[in-house]
Amino acid sequence: MKKLLRIFLVLIMILGITACSSKPAEKKETTVEKTEKKKLNVYCAASMTETMEQIKKVYEEKHKDIELVYTFDSSGTLKKQIEQGAEVDIFISAAQKQMNALDRTKTPEANVVIDESSRFNLLENKVVLAVSKGNSLGLKDFTDLTKAEISKIALGNSDVPVGQYSEELLKNLKIWDEIQKKVTLGSNVKEVTTWIKEGVANCGIIYATDAYSAGLEVVATAKEGMIKTPVLYPAAVLKNSKNSKEAKEFLEFLKGDECKAIFEKVGFTMAK
Repeated sequence: MKKLLRIFLVLIMILGITACSSKPAEKKETTVEKTEKKKLNVYCAASMTETMEQIKKVYEEKHKDIELVYTFDSSGTLKKQIEQGAEVDIFISAAQKQMNALDRTKTPEANVVIDESSRFNLLENKVVLAVSKGNSLGLKDFTDLTKAEISKIALGNSDVPVGQYSEELLKNLKIWDEIQKKVTLGSNVKEVTTWIKEGVANCGIIYATDAYSAGLEVVATAKEGMIKTPVLYPAAVLKNSKNSKEAKEFLEFLKGDECKAIFEKVGFTMAK
């Protein structure tokens, strides 16, 4: 009896071992580490909003490891934010003045500075007098701003490049003082553009590119001599950028044919 019991116990043990060995091997979980994208912080003049958003899609499709993080505003506001310590890799201004303030070859006392070797003029724009579509005021020239039927003119303020260009133009035409009571000032070119489109102002002075993007009617374009300062957009990498290699590569991309087509479609020309 004891012998049978021992045999029975041995059989149970054998069956248990067989059952364990027949269990399917558990799949080992594999963890795939996600590659974290490198963020490039790009501060751009507000007038570049539409074109730069298009370029973002193209660039990120080609560079899966890069994420472009844009901040759009007036060049004066962006310059101040950079000076106050904002983490920025690239600055593209709508005028030389704001870039010069961060360039020690132009402003020796500047605290936050660009890498001067990376600086170049990217684009050129035009200053225009624009109205909403179907405007019946009969504006044909900048000097028409003095007409009695024009009650409100939208301009950029003195910190905004388009405002500085507008002031220079209107002073050269000798109508700056005369129209002051009609002027309403915007904090950047997009605000001025919106006021024209929504009828808050009868008309306004903006860039040709913003008029195109907003579907406005251009009634006059500043001719050579009306503005002595060329409407150039300088670009540069900040010296304290943590991603200077990638930032320089992106600026090189902006010079290429693909970006050229995007810029020129809305009225920019590539700077010479």
